[in-house]
Amino acid sequence: MRIDPYRHKEKFLNWKEKTENGITGVTKENSDLIIRYVVDMEKGLNVATGSVKGSRSHIRLNSIREKMTFFAKKFEEFYKVNCLTELDEDKVISFFCEMRNGTIKRKDGLAYQDVYNFVKDFKAFWHWWMKVNRKLGKHINDITIDLDSHREKPKWVYLNENQVKKLIEESKFNYKVLITFLFDTGIRAPTELMNLYVSDLYNDCKELNIRHEISKTFGRRIKLLLSTELLKQYIQENNLKSQDRLFPICPSVVNRYFGRLGKRVFGEEKSLAGEKYSNLTMYDFRHISCCYWLPRYKSESALKYRFGWKKSDKILYYSEMLGMSDTINEDDMLTDITKVEIEKKLDLSDREKQVLQERVNTLEMQMKRILELTNQMGMKFS
Repeated sequence: MRIDPYRHKEKFLNWKEKTENGITGVTKENSDLIIRYVVDMEKGLNVATGSVKGSRSHIRLNSIREKMTFFAKKFEEFYKVNCLTELDEDKVISFFCEMRNGTIKRKDGLAYQDVYNFVKDFKAFWHWWMKVNRKLGKHINDITIDLDSHREKPKWVYLNENQVKKLIEESKFNYKVLITFLFDTGIRAPTELMNLYVSDLYNDCKELNIRHEISKTFGRRIKLLLSTELLKQYIQENNLKSQDRLFPICPSVVNRYFGRLGKRVFGEEKSLAGEKYSNLTMYDFRHISCCYWLPRYKSESALKYRFGWKKSDKILYYSEMLGMSDTINEDDMLTDITKVEIEKKLDLSDREKQVLQERVNTLEMQMKRILELTNQMGMKFS
């Protein structure tokens, strides 16, 4: 059975049960609308044109119902809108502008950091509503066309290779293995990580099979080049069998340990990716691993395969080109024509050298023959 570390399915089913008689805190119109939208997404109905078809995951469904309830409450509070379908373009653009500039704040009084996700979710809802009405022969204007959908990259903890080694040296053994494994594989943690079995290791722990059913995108079999020996020792010391889970961890416990470890080793300073070392998490190692492997892989497609990515833009998103260096040299400045000319000259030089060598060999044979004749004549006259 696939482990759901954050119990997304359980949370969604509990929500469905609690909202059988409606969603509390919003108008009946919004409650009916949100439930209808969530149920459609659960079934994969009326998905917007251009979006991936099929039912949405429980992670996505939870995000949808949370965001939609948020929108319903906020638009009612700020614009006195009884139902989200009554919104116009001016109200929608004003709302998200005020989220970005900090006029509309979070419950803790701070500004929203990732407005992009809110914009994306509202656009998805509105495009669903347009499609629902289009099937009924009604036209609904797209009031989301001019929404600012630029994305601000979240901060994360960057560690270079030497910093990772230092972190490993300061860790307890089981965490030493985990850090090395995360750094080596770049695996999605905790979702893919927690669903690995010992039997997913092959070739004496030199290869890892990340099965399709536990992956967000696609299954893949990758080489382990940094963690093999530690893994073998870890399996032996913990007496793990092939049917045992490789890392039966609690994500929150691991992340707390990583945070304390990051603070103890590197202090409270910020890393190059903007986040404090004391906020180090398992997820950061996917970024860190990408930075490590990017200059070492010869092709983008091979790197994407290792990390389970379908699009190349993920490489920039995860690495931000940290740890890269300029590797160009003088040889790279030679044009193709120049290289051809040099190669021709070298080839000519080799042929000339070969002719000269043949002449030298002929002269040596002639000198040897003259010497033999001289000796023979000397013997006749002696």
